[in-house]
Amino acid sequence: MLGRSVSPVFVGRQDELEVLAEAYDEARKGSATAVLIGGEAGVGKTRIVQRFSERAAQDGAHVLFGGCVELSSEGLAYAPFTAALRQLVRETSTTHVASLLPEGAARDLARLLPEFGAPSADGDTDTGRARLFEQFLTLLERVSESRPTVLVIEDIHWADRSSRDLIAFLSRNLRAVPVLLVLTYRSDDLHRQHPLRPVLAELGRVEGVMRLDLPRLSRDEVAQQMAGILGNTPEYTSVQSVYERSEGIPLFVEALIECGVDCAFPDSMQDLILGSVERLPEETQRLLRIAAAGGIRIGHTLLARVSGLSDIELESALRPAIAGNVLQIADNRAYVFRHALIREAVHDELLPGEHQRLHARYAEEISKNRMLVPPGRAYVELAHHWYSARDDEQALVSAWEAARKSFKAFAYTEAIPLLERVLMLWDKVPDASQLIGISHTDVLEKAAAAAAAGSEIEKGLKFIKGALKELDEAVEPERVALLIIKQISLSISKGRQSMIGDYRHALGLVPQPGVARAQVLHHMGRHLMLIGEVEEGRQQAEEGLRLARELGDKGLEGDFLLDRALGFSIHGDLASTIEHTVRARELGEETRDGSLVTRAIGNGIDSLCEAGRLDEALELSYEGERLAKKYGRLRTNGTFILNNRAEALEALGRWDEAIETVERALSLGPALRNRYHLIRVRADIALSRGELEFVEGILGELGVLKERPEDFVQDITNSTRLHIGWHLLKGEPDVALSVAERILGHPLLSSKAMLTWRLLSVIRLVCDAASAVEPARASAVRDHARAVAAGLRLSGPVATAYHLTFNGDFDAAATAWEALKRPHAQAKALLHAASEFAHSGDRDSAAVRLRVAHPLASALRATPLITEIETLSRRVGATLEQQDGSSELLTPRELEVLRLVALGRSNRDIAAELFISAKTVSVHVSNILGKLGVGSRGEAAAAAHRLSLLA
Repeated sequence: MLGRSVSPVFVGRQDELEVLAEAYDEARKGSATAVLIGGEAGVGKTRIVQRFSERAAQDGAHVLFGGCVELSSEGLAYAPFTAALRQLVRETSTTHVASLLPEGAARDLARLLPEFGAPSADGDTDTGRARLFEQFLTLLERVSESRPTVLVIEDIHWADRSSRDLIAFLSRNLRAVPVLLVLTYRSDDLHRQHPLRPVLAELGRVEGVMRLDLPRLSRDEVAQQMAGILGNTPEYTSVQSVYERSEGIPLFVEALIECGVDCAFPDSMQDLILGSVERLPEETQRLLRIAAAGGIRIGHTLLARVSGLSDIELESALRPAIAGNVLQIADNRAYVFRHALIREAVHDELLPGEHQRLHARYAEEISKNRMLVPPGRAYVELAHHWYSARDDEQALVSAWEAARKSFKAFAYTEAIPLLERVLMLWDKVPDASQLIGISHTDVLEKAAAAAAAGSEIEKGLKFIKGALKELDEAVEPERVALLIIKQISLSISKGRQSMIGDYRHALGLVPQPGVARAQVLHHMGRHLMLIGEVEEGRQQAEEGLRLARELGDKGLEGDFLLDRALGFSIHGDLASTIEHTVRARELGEETRDGSLVTRAIGNGIDSLCEAGRLDEALELSYEGERLAKKYGRLRTNGTFILNNRAEALEALGRWDEAIETVERALSLGPALRNRYHLIRVRADIALSRGELEFVEGILGELGVLKERPEDFVQDITNSTRLHIGWHLLKGEPDVALSVAERILGHPLLSSKAMLTWRLLSVIRLVCDAASAVEPARASAVRDHARAVAAGLRLSGPVATAYHLTFNGDFDAAATAWEALKRPHAQAKALLHAASEFAHSGDRDSAAVRLRVAHPLASALRATPLITEIETLSRRVGATLEQQDGSSELLTPRELEVLRLVALGRSNRDIAAELFISAKTVSVHVSNILGKLGVGSRGEAAAAAHRLSLLA
């Protein structure tokens, strides 16, 4: 039966194939992104993927393959994506692939394949990796424009951290394009601490990702498999025996048939797998042990060099293993073990001395000729083999080289264990510093940088602490100061508060003018302003700006201009704020500093929003997103830009678009503070729509419900406002009043005027609501709020509108909000104005305001506000007349969607034209049908023409 241990007939799995086929159909429509196929080792994951891939290819799909290997855990970064990229280049050319990307972007792919030339020189750890992710996403999107694309990645339980992150990134962001990811993993390998578990949990929450668990074969399916292998119908007793002993795992069925169904039952499945190996000639077994030390796949030439056999001797020894289907022939003159379990079983049989000797031989041969392994793998292969050979000196040197290569590929997480290995071996290797050319402290700093870039906060702090212990601040004060700044940054990411003492210490270490002092001033001054120590922060920004200009460092000058802009913004000087952000952007463009450009744009959007120039803010946000993508900063500064866009959309009442923007930004995996900004915007909308449980979940994540301390005034103010609003919505004005009392006692509350006016306008409503149950406390809070308001500036039209609301001048506030195009705030002001007229007995005036407010609230689906308006209208006897089909009921975005519906466009076509998702289009269409009182798209189009909505 040699060569026939695999059934030529595909057995079972029809239901699973149907699930894959449905996922592929959904992907072609742009509404599915990935299928996760889990199953035990040997259950047939590769076989079903191969069958599905064949069918997809026959259907016209472009199928790309990538697989993870065990070496990935030792620093072989992006292995599956490198393989897929290499296949794409082989099928087309590097020129064609480069043409699919923005100009110059292919240089990022050079970090995966040397065929793309020299990598970009950008060593900025916080953006290079993000840019590589974005380029791969863009590449898949462009490839799929000509035909649907399937990317198969097998064995992701072996995936390196960077590959896992890229898989998650693609799964979240492949939207409205015909691309399907098919990912396989061993479910029985996923112990509680396995790094893939949180990734699978995260992907399970992503829309469009499906889970498919591959079960064992049934008894009838085992019989079919046996018939396919044997070429005839097996006897019932044989089937029963094989089924019971294999437990329905196809690989074990094959192994049992190979050794004979009547063979003695082995002590373990490993022994069963080894049975097919042990029946091979001794020379073949010896060669298999050598091959197993090289990995699951090994090139012919490398195997010949390590074994010392000639080509003829090697082929003669391998032939029985190939005939017995233990080894298979792969492309590029390579051999691959039929299953990873076979390779693992053979490798585990190596004696200790044999294990070290074989790995040393591999390391020696690869060192002589790095072309013996696939491009880009030599460095990590050498690190693996020298370490397995227990050669401490070579293991240290090769681990350092592999770590450096990982840095160049933005694979920072993969660099960490390699650098830890260097540190572990340091004391065992004499003259380690001379061997690799840097000191032990340098390695710790490098490891800290890798940990920070990979969001390994605890490890980063550990490495920095170790480096600081080795440094004498009297000898190297600047180096210590900059390490302290990095330590502070990581500590803040972890949630630590009150870091100002550490900043002061770092600044004291660099009293003389220079780049180091300027960098400390930049970080410290900005931090001071954010925690409310505005004047000291502004002084440091002024000193830093003078210093940057003396140094002629335009990048630093731009940083300090943005710091000065922050100070102006806090004091309400919007004209100076905008002027400084524009100048900072110009310096960024002049120096080609993508970070400075995108930060300036993000701050500029915020300033325009505060100035009430929302349309300009939105326009700038779209430009900012484009530039963030160009500079590879979409996941960093780009998410801040998207947050500010979401704030503008929320203010304009374009809530569905704001939600979509928030969700897209969250899918990019933003930094923690940006994530908190984004979910606060989402909470504002949820609060306005009455989604209590949703708001509670966000408040819980922000730590508000547990009163987790916060340093930054903006965060404190906005979180408190949401907390008060949540209690009001729950009908708990007394509890909301308690929250208001606490925040009014905050010593730095007035450091950001516009935010404080917004909070005070909410506190005004709290006092109104609580006055009926606790009049004395409400009055005291109102007086305290007035005292705070007396010290605030009116920084612009938005702050003025909040000021009018706080003072109870609701009609004027409504007029101001209308001019600012903020329908929710306008409707709320009209409601409160109507309430005051109702209490004074002027029902007609109340009714007039309620009739204007109601359609505004209805268009937003602001359920609590609608309820209040309708309740008050019933009390005053007002009829809320709506002009059927009036364009005033449709938001600008809904009018855009209606125009395209009238042209006969599908939801997918509309999504593509308006740069939104098909799901959001569906929501808009449903709203339009409801508002126009029609039941179909055709009727909506007719109503649009009849009512001249699209004129």
